[in-house]
Amino acid sequence: MTSLSDLLSQVRACRICETHLPLGPRPVVQLDRHARILIVGQAPGRKVHDSGVPFNDPSGNRLRDWLGVTRDVFYDPKQFALVPMGFCFPGSGRSGDLPPRPECAPAWREQLLGHLARVELTLVLGQYAQAYHFGKGKQSLTELVKSWRTYWPHMVPLPHPSPRNNLWLRRNPWFDVEVLPSLRKRVAELL
Repeated sequence: MTSLSDLLSQVRACRICETHLPLGPRPVVQLDRHARILIVGQAPGRKVHDSGVPFNDPSGNRLRDWLGVTRDVFYDPKQFALVPMGFCFPGSGRSGDLPPRPECAPAWREQLLGHLARVELTLVLGQYAQAYHFGKGKQSLTELVKSWRTYWPHMVPLPHPSPRNNLWLRRNPWFDVEVLPSLRKRVAELL
């Protein structure tokens, strides 16, 4: 097995989908073998691409609020592994960012996750990450998130924390009442 340090260097130097990326490759990932919480997102947005810091945008602000953690705790790789389905900004479409590039997960995902032996909680954000972890087309996002207790306490499907999901959050007030207090408590236990 490749050392984690060498693997991260390879990921950060990756160019497999370079010709498909409007801004070029800039892989964004955070992990340490001691991390106990894994966050699986979609792919970096434009602001994250520009900064090189995962969830360094309004989605990240909301996510940290959902988890009840500070930026310092969130960006400690010994606490949180941040491994999206795609590591580079895929570009923008008519209704938001494009899906993660399909080359990324097969090339790197299993190798990276193989270094995370201490993870006790995996948070799965958004439809592409959920299709990978829970299977495609079995349930709608709402049905999957409503079934969060099925996967508890090791895995939790969550809506993406993007401001684009404000309408979903308003239409599903049970999420704030049922899911978030349990999630915050579990995160606090693991930290």
